[in-house]
Amino acid sequence: MILQALYDYYQRKSANADSALAPAGFEYKEIPFILEVTADGKLAQIEDTRTGDGKKKRAKSERVPQGVKKTSGVAANLLWDNAEYVLGIDTKGKPERVKEQQAAFAERIRQLAISEQDEGIAAVLAFLENLDTEVLQQQPQWEEIAVTNPNLTFRLQGQLHLVCQSRKVQAALMSPCGDDNAKATCLLTGEQAEIERLHPSIKGVWGAQSSGANIISFNLDAFTSYGKSQSFNAPVSKEAAFAYTTALNHLLSKDSTQRMQVGDASTVFWAEQEHTLVDDFTALWGAADNNKDDPDRNTNAVKALYKAVQEYGRNPALGETTRFFILGLAPNAARISVRFWHVGTVREISQRIVDHFEYLRIEHSERDAEFLPLWLLLRSTALLGKTENVPPNLAGDVIRCILEGLPYPQTLLASAVRRIRAEQEVTYPRAALIKAYLNRLNPTENLAVSLDLENSNTGYRLGRLFAVLEKIQEEAQPGINATIRDRYYGAASATPVTVFSTLLKLKNHHLSKLDNKGRVSNFEKLLGEIMGGIVDFPAHLPLADQGRFAIGYYHQRQDFFKKHTKTETTQPESETGAQGELL
Repeated sequence: MILQALYDYYQRKSANADSALAPAGFEYKEIPFILEVTADGKLAQIEDTRTGDGKKKRAKSERVPQGVKKTSGVAANLLWDNAEYVLGIDTKGKPERVKEQQAAFAERIRQLAISEQDEGIAAVLAFLENLDTEVLQQQPQWEEIAVTNPNLTFRLQGQLHLVCQSRKVQAALMSPCGDDNAKATCLLTGEQAEIERLHPSIKGVWGAQSSGANIISFNLDAFTSYGKSQSFNAPVSKEAAFAYTTALNHLLSKDSTQRMQVGDASTVFWAEQEHTLVDDFTALWGAADNNKDDPDRNTNAVKALYKAVQEYGRNPALGETTRFFILGLAPNAARISVRFWHVGTVREISQRIVDHFEYLRIEHSERDAEFLPLWLLLRSTALLGKTENVPPNLAGDVIRCILEGLPYPQTLLASAVRRIRAEQEVTYPRAALIKAYLNRLNPTENLAVSLDLENSNTGYRLGRLFAVLEKIQEEAQPGINATIRDRYYGAASATPVTVFSTLLKLKNHHLSKLDNKGRVSNFEKLLGEIMGGIVDFPAHLPLADQGRFAIGYYHQRQDFFKKHTKTETTQPESETGAQGELL
């Protein structure tokens, strides 16, 4: 299914005249230097294609024949390769091997057998046969080429295209040269075709080998069947293998707008036809938050998605049948493992993303982000708030749960509660995450966006009580460096019976310091309202109730800093005052 979807994507994109996907037999490769040769094989100049300054220099990407898989042996690319193969420069102290590499490079060109029809090929062969190192050493780029061993290719003087891009070279690459014995039914196309023994490498997966890795490979007998070797165990034609690997490498490229990093998973996405969701997908998860040109892209993208979902039926923006594909890949030595794979319609995925943000919605200050990006949520559960401390699989599991409409991973709640207890701080992202987890796990839970006076859950009410006791202490001792939260939050949220009797005694001491008796009366009424729903202080709160404790604490703290009016609540006027006058 994955390969089929990638194959179809290649066929659709390559059909466009301005497609960025390479045609069959070719790939796009960054080529820092181009050797321009005359018709008689003399070096005219070395062109530097790089742009930028210093270490940020980047070479131009050129369409060249598809590279061979490099192993420990000698294997030359056609009409382009590194300086060892093209010019015979010894950069590793192995002169004999370099001679073999240079000979293999020239022989690969001769095997095309088109030097008499293509003047560019004839010029390159003449250059290689009469290589003049003295002329090369006079070029200003020579010293850098000798040190860095960059990729090189050729251009015939007076022509705009590279030698490897000529029509005759393309025709030679497209001509069939297979063995009928190697033909079988391709699993992707269903047609009899020559099977690819070794599939091209996939590059761009974060953490994988820089030379590339494979999704399909068979390197041990234990993985093979019926005496077949390598990829003949999963027959994919050369044409189909090229198509799916080219499509995936394109999606994973540096400049791709259809990839994002989700934990350790390099995630790519595409639709079976052009759709705005493809353009906005990274922004929906906050992956585009560092865009200095459009810092509000995340917020605007989510708002647009909300509108599209709400107007479904009147707005054709949501495709009922248009399929959307999401693929998460993670490194696994020389292979690539599939972390997650999801297929759904644009409408289904849009609705589930909106549901995710609805679950997260909780009261917050005006300076906080309206829609929390995924990276911020995950970092809020990690030690020191660092991305590298987020468990590798967690991000992928969260994405999968969101897209499939499943409850969030249990480790998410445990991580959030553990961070709160360790740091004694219920932040906006942590509160939103806990609320979303509990409501999604149990749809009847219905934890509110803001303070819920009707919520009778013991954990929630204890959290509210703790927030009120802290507020009393803050007003009794203005400017205090550490409150009861810093000393007692962990015990109060896990084993309430051990600390609340002490905290209630401290409350009496703190209230006695307040000069405003009306203020004292309001605090007493609020404490009475909260404790009226608490039968007893539990010896232990389970993990879910520790989460509710955090939400109750967060809601009550937010309510202290919210402006109240008499029309905002149906509580009696005196009760409204108890809440409102605490501002």
